[in-house]
Amino acid sequence: MSTIESRADSLMEAGLNYRAARQDMIASNIANADTPYYRPRDIRFEEVLAQKSASIFGHQSQNLPMSCTDKAHLGTLSESESKPTTFFRDGHMARNDGNSVDLDVESSEMAKNSIMFNALVAALKKDDAIHRSVIDASGKLS
Repeated sequence: MSTIESRADSLMEAGLNYRAARQDMIASNIANADTPYYRPRDIRFEEVLAQKSASIFGHQSQNLPMSCTDKAHLGTLSESESKPTTFFRDGHMARNDGNSVDLDVESSEMAKNSIMFNALVAALKKDDAIHRSVIDASGKLS
């Protein structure tokens, strides 16, 4: 955790949590590569992070909100209720046992996710180092 909380810290923390959850889900897909009728799962969280970023930094959404006459008609989610979406990653040919896990796809998705996770960790460390250097420099002035 950094010495000083910036507005981006909570966004990066949420990104780390979602990346860790996605890593677990991909690992589960790989572990079930030989399970009959298993369908690989994935997690989609980019929309949730975009909403959180907009709420933190005050950016306006590029999408026009849908108008409704009654909240009960559409069942819209508030920002506090928005959660990442899990879905079945299909599109690959199922084997004879009905399993559609493709180890090449899972391995590449895991590698991409690990790179993004490590980039977020590096960004948090860099942010912390910048804050520490400012504090150290201000201590030398007095």
